[in-house]
Amino acid sequence: MSTDRTRPAGRHDRSRPGTVPQQRPRRPLRPHQWFAERLLAVLSGQRPVHWMLGHTIGEAYDQLAELAPDTPLRAGGRRPVVRACRGTQPATGVVEAFASIATGEQVRAMAFRLEQGPDLRWRCAAIDLGGERLPALR
Repeated sequence: MSTDRTRPAGRHDRSRPGTVPQQRPRRPLRPHQWFAERLLAVLSGQRPVHWMLGHTIGEAYDQLAELAPDTPLRAGGRRPVVRACRGTQPATGVVEAFASIATGEQVRAMAFRLEQGPDLRWRCAAIDLGGERLPALR
């Protein structure tokens, strides 16, 4: 039996239905990966600080508000990307994470701490850039 007879009328290609390669579903981001992307968006000027309201606790929001106007993770007008992000869980409900942020040839470090609240939502509790502790606002 020829493939010409099984092809629908008006169809001229030789591929058959079902030959399209299946795409693998993307794994959902882990909390520290999700936060790395969000923090990067704020610290590079892509999103406003208030975008993180409800996702921060303690001094973390104040730290973001202090840093964001200077867009410390943006360099030379290029858009930065999260190059890698890893996290450890030193205690239940706590994740300490670090990310390397690449902007062209420049690579910066970002570290942050997440804490899980009674509502099981993760919130950012602290942020460090490039190994220097951000000053607390008083």
